[in-house]
Amino acid sequence: MEDLKEHIRSYWTRRAPSFTKQRLREWKSAKRALWQREFARYLPAGKKLRVLDAGTGTGFFACLLAAGGHEVTGIDFSEKMIHYAETSARALKVTARFLVMDAEAPDFPAASFDAIVTRNLTWTLPHLDEAYRAWYRLLAPGGVLINFDADYCRDFSDAEELSLLPDHAHKQIPAALLAEGDEITQEMCAYQQKRPEWDVRLLLDAGFSQIRIDAAAGRRIYAEKDEFYNPVAVFALVAHKE
Repeated sequence: MEDLKEHIRSYWTRRAPSFTKQRLREWKSAKRALWQREFARYLPAGKKLRVLDAGTGTGFFACLLAAGGHEVTGIDFSEKMIHYAETSARALKVTARFLVMDAEAPDFPAASFDAIVTRNLTWTLPHLDEAYRAWYRLLAPGGVLINFDADYCRDFSDAEELSLLPDHAHKQIPAALLAEGDEITQEMCAYQQKRPEWDVRLLLDAGFSQIRIDAAAGRRIYAEKDEFYNPVAVFALVAHKE
């Protein structure tokens, strides 16, 4: 599993430059407002929250929530991703803290955050049960975890559909990197169970309660088949700490 984690870190480190450009284009697109609406569904209104963006990548969620007035920390396993997250935050004139850190074992005191958010991260974590337990510890009582992800091991759309689209999220990725991503997916799929049902069991075991699966999240966000389009059924998992 540790070799797999290093493989994943290496892969995303190499994707960081082009990934940054795409996220900055997403910031300037209509998707930004759609993501803001999604968070408005789940975050407590009218409060400045301490937020952890786990697997921040180049900082899209961290910048989005910091621009909304929250105190945000973004963490990522890739040093290169954190470099680009800091660059993005400066370019967007928002204030957020970014740290190189393993999302499965984040090094913060207990009850450090009111909310933890994440996007397309948990399917890449070899020790997902450990991550959920760690995140539960980091949340203050009354805190919320908002996890946008998909069952990428089982819910693939027809490859022909993607090839026919004039634009999609993976269009600019070199063939060699796409093949490597598929290799990582196969490694992850060797042990993952059906999601999000598996996540619900792990979240309950970690101590979370009031767990909600919002299966319509992806349809709201990716209604348009633009360059950010994700054909896989994205769900939102929202879980609370009492």
